Amino acid sequence: MSKDYELRSNEQVFDGFFKMKRYRLRHSSFHGGWCEEIVRERIERLAAVSVLLYDPDLDRLVLIEQFRIGLMGTQEPPWSIETVSGFCDTEHESPEEVARREVVEETGCELKALTHIGAFYVSPGMSVEQINLYCGRVDAGKAVGVHGLAHEGEEMRVLTLPRQEAVRQLFGRLNTTSVIMTLQWLETHRDELLAAWRS
Repeated sequence: MSKDYELRSNEQVFDGFFKMKRYRLRHSSFHGGWCEEIVRERIERLAAVSVLLYDPDLDRLVLIEQFRIGLMGTQEPPWSIETVSGFCDTEHESPEEVARREVVEETGCELKALTHIGAFYVSPGMSVEQINLYCGRVDAGKAVGVHGLAHEGEEMRVLTLPRQEAVRQLFGRLNTTSVIMTLQWLETHRDELLAAWRS
């Protein structure tokens, strides 16, 4: 079968912290021909990075804790422990540049190395958002304090966890997409990562 679609219309329906469009379209059917027209809203123009910070000398992770609107009313208290992350604000800033900037803004840590893990689509049923994942080497012994940009409403508390303790807390205290994916990647690729960082 051919995988075709026909866009019939699109309109901007929301322009706030996020931007959303409504699309009318039809697409080809696995049975042949075309499916009926569908209407879908889509969150637009999102690209982000997420960085798992790791100190191989202390075998500790550096994470951040912050309030999250998506948890309000579903988890109490609505604070989440996560990797460093941020949106790519302009088309002229590479994901790696965003990653390096966000590490400083959110933790105050100095990156000693930065390794690209890969990229994934967060929720293709409703958004164009793609996140580039990284693992960064830092000194966890210097990771302290509360950081973030006040004018962006950010307040992040830095915390560190032994790597094995963090693994035990996956799908519990550590229960967001990026921290789950990056930590599982670290567990699978740790030996080759350390070899690359040593070289």
